[in-house]
Amino acid sequence: MNSNLKILISGGGTGGHIFPAIAIANSVQEQIPNAEIQFVGAKGRMEMEKVPLAGFPIIGLWISGFQRRFTIKNLLFPFKVISSIIKANSIIGKFKPDVVIGTGGYASGPLLYVASKKNIPTLIHEQNAFPGITNKLLAKSVNKVCVSYPDMQKYFPGEKIFITGNPIRKEIQNIVPSKEESLRFFNLNQDKKTLLIIGGSQGAQRINMAVVSNLEKLLDLDLQLIWQTGSSTLDLAKESAINKKDVSIYEFIQKMDMAYAASDFIISRAGAIAIAEIIAAKKPAIYIPLPSAAEDHQTKNAMSLVEGNAGLIIKEADANKELPKVIKKLVEDSKLQQTIISNLDKFNYPNAATDIANEVIKLTKK
Repeated sequence: MNSNLKILISGGGTGGHIFPAIAIANSVQEQIPNAEIQFVGAKGRMEMEKVPLAGFPIIGLWISGFQRRFTIKNLLFPFKVISSIIKANSIIGKFKPDVVIGTGGYASGPLLYVASKKNIPTLIHEQNAFPGITNKLLAKSVNKVCVSYPDMQKYFPGEKIFITGNPIRKEIQNIVPSKEESLRFFNLNQDKKTLLIIGGSQGAQRINMAVVSNLEKLLDLDLQLIWQTGSSTLDLAKESAINKKDVSIYEFIQKMDMAYAASDFIISRAGAIAIAEIIAAKKPAIYIPLPSAAEDHQTKNAMSLVEGNAGLIIKEADANKELPKVIKKLVEDSKLQQTIISNLDKFNYPNAATDIANEVIKLTKK
């Protein structure tokens, strides 16, 4: 069966769902080069652009989330669900997949629902410490649930669970550039400790504002900064750092492997993939979760590390006040740094993409 393996993958809405899906697809193709892989996404969402860039075809469903408050869009929701189930049925009928994979997001719901009804093997991957609504709804009907954190039997049937961790980009799982080369790349001093500030792909306004307010205090700790701002606070950040040679500001950092290699400490949001990358890079980090993330999952992701003495956390509402204090504590306490770094190993799953791909291939042999 594996010689012409056909796989449908759905995941989207955010990078946290899309990039693991792409990593799984790449890993399956490494093991079975002629596997035929088709993605299914939600029309108008980020995956419709990112998946083709990664070299895979994608079909869009007319689906979106259910708003928690009353909106006119909610009136369309039942029609979108019915339309998506009909289209998912048609896609599955034409493509005839051997296995269907979901990594979360709106489109994976209808696709995996239809596949499980047709007794086609199904697998979902949950990136977060607190699962999204789509994966929670699908848990009873799918064959296998790959998760990224321990103790997930609270949400999923224990016999279906397999802990794989989160698949991340190869260049970050195995960082090649040296610290010296990376500091040169960012025009930074070889003798200073470096703080990397990242707010996810969009930047993080509230984190940036806290850094702007406390920039002098951070530089007084003899730190230099690599600061990814995103677009909305780029100008404000640049203005605050005028004539400060120890601050390198970027709207977006392409060479994240070098940013991690250059850094000694990190301030970050607590999205599942950001955390997985920081774990792989083995850096002590302070997490400032995005409070508006669905089901506050970023706080739950960060707390998994905090409870394992593998990271620190600041609430976004307290960032202005707490940031200089917590950074000072981390920078000046080398024992704390070592504790965090050694405890990160418990959370590191370097073979996540391969492990998930193996589970996918196993399902097709049944």
